[in-house]
Amino acid sequence: MRILIIEDEQKVSTLVKRGLAAERYAVDTCADGIEGLEYFEAFPYDLLILDLMLPRLPGTEVLQRVRHKNDHVPILILTAKDSVDDKVKLFELGADDYLTKPFAFAELLVRVKALLRRGPVNRSSTLRIGDLELDRLTQQVKRGGRRVELTAKEYSLLEYLMQNPDRVLSRNMIIEHVWDQSFDGITNIVDVYVRHLRTKVDEGQPFKMIRTVRGTGYMIRRGMEA
Repeated sequence: MRILIIEDEQKVSTLVKRGLAAERYAVDTCADGIEGLEYFEAFPYDLLILDLMLPRLPGTEVLQRVRHKNDHVPILILTAKDSVDDKVKLFELGADDYLTKPFAFAELLVRVKALLRRGPVNRSSTLRIGDLELDRLTQQVKRGGRRVELTAKEYSLLEYLMQNPDRVLSRNMIIEHVWDQSFDGITNIVDVYVRHLRTKVDEGQPFKMIRTVRGTGYMIRRGMEA
């Protein structure tokens, strides 16, 4: 899953990004409201973490503009304000949750996971396609009841494929969703990770789920046809 952080305090931004990346999320960061809106409009995000005190464009204005364009993406507000009136105003503007500064990363992570689970796309704790199962809470993957050990990026790649069954995903789409926006490697890194994923998920199985669409990209199949 991909998360956008709009936060001008570099120490906070770096801490949150590092922690979320360790939890297998792809994370982009912006330091002001205008840049944040540009990122949000350019890439598909599953969650927005938004500070209120931002240069160039305040967080409340960013919140309103995001909600005008997208009524579904979960938004977690970071704020130093803790009065009831301030909180009510945030919810009225379209925030889904808030966290008062200073905060512990553990609490932020709990709120992030809760928002992602209840998001508009199918974000139930478990994804299932045939005999392949991915549990987002434990981050365990099983095929036919057998545990499949994956690296962080392999897990993120499989999750993205399973969120979009029977849909062809281009290499650029995969790069943008699974890797950070700042990743500047060539797209054949996707081929490498798909090859690793196939070895772990499909090898020895009568039905190969991960398919190559020549010249286009990759997909995961639900059907049992060859």
